Amino acid sequence: MPVALACEDAGADGITAHLREDRRHIQDDDIRRLACTVRTLLNLEMACTAEMLEIAIALRPHQVTLVPERREEVTTEGGLDLSFATNALEAGIRRLRDAGVRVSLFIAPSPAAVRRSHDLGAQAIELHTGEYAHHPRDVRTITALRDAAAEGSAVGLAVHAGHGLTTANVGLVSAIPEIEELNIGHSIVGRAIMVGIGEAVREMRRAMDDAHEGASVDSHAPRS
Repeated sequence: MPVALACEDAGADGITAHLREDRRHIQDDDIRRLACTVRTLLNLEMACTAEMLEIAIALRPHQVTLVPERREEVTTEGGLDLSFATNALEAGIRRLRDAGVRVSLFIAPSPAAVRRSHDLGAQAIELHTGEYAHHPRDVRTITALRDAAAEGSAVGLAVHAGHGLTTANVGLVSAIPEIEELNIGHSIVGRAIMVGIGEAVREMRRAMDDAHEGASVDSHAPRS
């Protein structure tokens, strides 16, 4: 069975794939196959370049998440710099939306970045959780995510989050009520080496759902 279908069967609500300009993760044929076989939602991560925009418009995934790329990085290290080349970014967002593709921006968890994403025409944001993942005991990292999520919801954006999340640290992020989607890959794939992809997805899903349900119960409990 294809891995994407196994993930969906195990409880994944969608599949995210990053087609980098240097093709280090997946190839063009991989993304074309996913576009034809994913039964839930396909989220295509990509840089806002002419080449990638053409691919996305041809494939029309449910969502495109625009991310920064640097050839020397191992993986995406931070959110988009929305003060740089915003005319090109705004034009790319418009092209995708005109093609019927939902657009999300991968950004740092700051209210300013959230508001700028809204001004540029994005329909969703994905908050970079890297700082939280590296410093989960620093209350400032989770507070930044909570504040940015609240700001995103207030201005009408769908709020997503991801980067460096594991079953050990996903709880506090999943409990943020405004966050409706978490994009998690590395820890699930790493765990799959030991238990298989289906069980790895189920473990993550349980950790997410338990935290989310616990937060819902707490929000309705009487406060002293």
